[in-house]
Amino acid sequence: MAMSGNVQDGAWSVNVQTEPAETGGYQSTIHVRHSSPEGDFEHTFRHGRKFNTERDAVLDGLREGTTWIGLKMARTIKM
Repeated sequence: MAMSGNVQDGAWSVNVQTEPAETGGYQSTIHVRHSSPEGDFEHTFRHGRKFNTERDAVLDGLREGTTWIGLKMARTIKM
């Protein structure tokens, strides 16, 4: 069973879905979205780590996604 999680606030959102990893454990796919006057930003990526539980994969994926949003809003990264 795949788990998912979502965090959003105003102009941004983070969505995470898990799937079983090929070598055991779980991986998460993270989708971030941020709207601003300069235009919409969307990015989907696979988390670089593997986790023993789906719960850990979702929670760390949400944490990673909100970090991306923070960097994007602070204009630390441009994509």
